[in-house]
Amino acid sequence: MQTPQNTARVLPDVASEPQGAIAGALDWVGMSGIEIPVSIAGAGGAVTPARVTACVNLARPDARGIHMSRLYLHVDRALTSEALTPCVVRRTLRDFLETHRDLSDRALLRVELSHLVRRRALVSEHSGWRAYPVSIAASLERGHYALELGVSVAYSSTCPCSAALARQLIQERFASQFAADAPLERDTVLAWLGTAQGISATPHAQRSVADVRVRLVPSFASFPILDLVDLVEGALGTPVQAAVKREDEQAFARLNGENPMFCEDAARRIQTALDHDERIADFWVRASHHESLHPHDAVAIATKGVPGGYAGSFDPRA
Repeated sequence: MQTPQNTARVLPDVASEPQGAIAGALDWVGMSGIEIPVSIAGAGGAVTPARVTACVNLARPDARGIHMSRLYLHVDRALTSEALTPCVVRRTLRDFLETHRDLSDRALLRVELSHLVRRRALVSEHSGWRAYPVSIAASLERGHYALELGVSVAYSSTCPCSAALARQLIQERFASQFAADAPLERDTVLAWLGTAQGISATPHAQRSVADVRVRLVPSFASFPILDLVDLVEGALGTPVQAAVKREDEQAFARLNGENPMFCEDAARRIQTALDHDERIADFWVRASHHESLHPHDAVAIATKGVPGGYAGSFDPRA
């Protein structure tokens, strides 16, 4: 006998069945790597691909699972229908808990994307695109709302020790080239400095990355991504470049020569800049220098030091 087409079928729902021998509460249950297009408020309406993590806890030990499809539908509706703001994030977390009232009392949302910005060259009239990795993470637990904005900023770091050693070698080469009792002619010395023999050693520099996570004061209506990037790049002074002509490369070499820094220097510069910004309630900074001398990285970490805030862990998400 065929089932009439207008008869509603009841689909099995094993996730709602009570859990028996292996019952237990779970810290987080949900999905990671959800593929969603998002737009950021204040970014000109540009849409960018994002990966989203959406979770709630499973507070009832006897419940077998949560309603993952509900989390996905909330994420899809909220993040694709309007620009992403702190208000949208908080409302989405409330929706997670509202549809899991009998199961959960904590919710988490994390959005990871690349924020594209067109940057001017240092000297020439050219410009090029830079993509800054951005993370937005929020949690809601028993009425307590926590929101974090994270950015990764690439920059160049010239080693101060290597620079000093290179200067010493240049001095020694100069001493061997020009006798102490011989008269010096300016044009001769100037020409010698322009040769490979004149600059016989150069300091090593490396591409470096500042990972920054901040907790903003509650008054923000949008995410100040570019403001945070500009603050970090301004503190470091040597952001990596996109479009580069020879005059830009020369300007970049000058910036590096005038601005050597260890990873400790970089972390302190960012720490000072963030510490003086009244919009930032707390922060965590990691400066990683991807050494050209060594096969390992040099790393320094700094926090604001707020009681109950970020700890000085290597990765606050660990």
